[in-house]
Amino acid sequence: MTKFKRTLVTTALPYANGPVHIGHLAGVYVPADIYARYLRRKGEEVVLIGGSDEHGVPITIKAQREGVSPRDIVDRYHEMIKESFAGLGISFDIYARTSSRTHHELSSAFFKKLHDAGKFFERATLQFYDEQAGQFLPDRYITGTCPHCGNERAYGDQCEACGTSLNATDLINPLSAITGNVPQLRETRHWYLPLDDYEGWLKEWLLEEHADWKPNVYGQCKSWLDNGLQPRAVTRDLDWGVPVPLEGSEGKVLYVWFDAPIGYISATKELTPDWERYWKDPSTRLVHFIGKDNIVFHCIIFPVMLKAEGSYILPDNVPANEFLNLEGEKISTTRDWAVWLHEYLVDFPGKQDVLRYALAATTPETKDNDFTWKDFQARNNNELVAIYGNFINRTLVLTRKYFDNRVPAPGETTDRDREVLAEIPRVIERVEKNLDSFHFREALREAMGLARLGNKYLADTEPWKLHAANPDRVATILNTCLQVAATLSTLMEPFMPFSSERLRGFMNIAPIAWAAMGGDVLPVGHLLGEPGLLFEKIDDAAIQAQVDRLEEKKRRREATTARPVAPAREAIPLDAFANMDIRVGTILAAEKIPKTKKLMKLTVDTGIDRRVIVSGIAEHYAPETLVGRQVSVLVNLEPKLLKGIESRGMILMAEEADGSLSLVAPDKPVMPGAGIR
Repeated sequence: MTKFKRTLVTTALPYANGPVHIGHLAGVYVPADIYARYLRRKGEEVVLIGGSDEHGVPITIKAQREGVSPRDIVDRYHEMIKESFAGLGISFDIYARTSSRTHHELSSAFFKKLHDAGKFFERATLQFYDEQAGQFLPDRYITGTCPHCGNERAYGDQCEACGTSLNATDLINPLSAITGNVPQLRETRHWYLPLDDYEGWLKEWLLEEHADWKPNVYGQCKSWLDNGLQPRAVTRDLDWGVPVPLEGSEGKVLYVWFDAPIGYISATKELTPDWERYWKDPSTRLVHFIGKDNIVFHCIIFPVMLKAEGSYILPDNVPANEFLNLEGEKISTTRDWAVWLHEYLVDFPGKQDVLRYALAATTPETKDNDFTWKDFQARNNNELVAIYGNFINRTLVLTRKYFDNRVPAPGETTDRDREVLAEIPRVIERVEKNLDSFHFREALREAMGLARLGNKYLADTEPWKLHAANPDRVATILNTCLQVAATLSTLMEPFMPFSSERLRGFMNIAPIAWAAMGGDVLPVGHLLGEPGLLFEKIDDAAIQAQVDRLEEKKRRREATTARPVAPAREAIPLDAFANMDIRVGTILAAEKIPKTKKLMKLTVDTGIDRRVIVSGIAEHYAPETLVGRQVSVLVNLEPKLLKGIESRGMILMAEEADGSLSLVAPDKPVMPGAGIR
């Protein structure tokens, strides 16, 4: 059937500078997990590779804003992301990180091999430099006015308002994001990968040999190739990342989009000493799951890197998806317009499969799609509960009632019984066809179609009305329903693994191999387990709470955007300010004060001492996000007793018009006790 002996599935590496949201899940991780679980259940050899991208400018910006090191940021968010993925059942064989020693060594060796083979060239260019900060500015460290739409907060690489890709020099009135100063152009040198040298090969390999790739992927790649490729810099002036392994290159690191895809290789190397079998054996199939914003990197740049290196296989498919919107608006991490996975797992405990189902059913496969909380509720209540769950529960309860919880022997069958059983292999075939071609939404629809068929068959035959007069007929009906239910325990597993495991518990069966589905998979006389509810209804109040949370975010955003600036207060004597002793402190511990809504107990190293300060910030910060943060502290404030705790000092906060608070902190780490003046 296939020339491949194994499949290597990779997922885009999320930046470890924030949590994961449903857009990431729908576009990349849920489809990748469905595909990997499907191949495993078929008995094929497959590994699912994931990990955190822990380099790059977004992480250094986050660290500077919080007054901590990039290492603090990536350590915090790597664990959060890893735990969130595990909570949703994303079945990575390894979830690695690009800050690991293995990754640094492998990335350096990859770069060095290409450099020594003459695959790069060195070029001097003009780049913005912040004289006060004493550093060159990566694109994301530069803001200004977009020349296309007039957005005054565009970045040096992209305008998030109109989506146009930019060069920093395109910006009108560019400013340093570090100091706010006007940056100066200075000469710097970098190494470039000449993508244009590979145009002919790419057109043959990509446009001719992979013309069957998804239209959105193929179309974007063709557009790039038709417009002509340009050399791409593979290094940056930064102090966070994989250092360029050449003499005289101090202060330079590998460009994050050069080292990040190598993270797939280094993760596999950490997973198994046999890693080269997955990356250098032509009988391995390599499949990248990504979002549409990463198509160029995975279909053009990374393949050119692999081709230039010479010993690695190339991707066989890149089934990239489009974007998922939220309640009609584009998901935005900067505007906090998102449904965060770690929050969902807390708000909806035990309902991982409901989110997986809703996202699989709305996968943005060929165009952007929209997630709404009302649709999420309807899919749970009207489909999972009313159809799939209802069919399973009634089948098992009736079997326990009429046949002592054992699979009954079927009697004479009717055309309707045979039609239902005959449909099982046809559904399996359609699900397989769609999964093999990365049509996950349609595959799920087909799988749910079998649950619909079983539920309608049970409702139409009404065995609860027949038992007294015709127990043999009831035995046939329930045997048929049980065979459908057993098939569903495997057919639904790639999409909803948690409910499939529960269903197997209800039926007292081990996992069924994919090839064994259909027909009489349950022997007569098999003792079932205790029946239960596969899914539960989600009430209006739970959904309204989520809608209200989003609406509150929108109100705050609009209030912040439209707020008038408060006028200055009356002038005060210089002595009044001079008497305030404000210093930099480091938060050592943080905990919410029980039975209060706003108060948090902070232990702060002020450089003078370690003291307790009670602060009204519990609605704005989680305790675990505060530890290690630097803050501004008024240290000579008179002590005050709050909720039985002596508070010695005050944390300075910036307050928006909507009441939201932000820490006032230095823009780089300093020693506790440093004076603020």
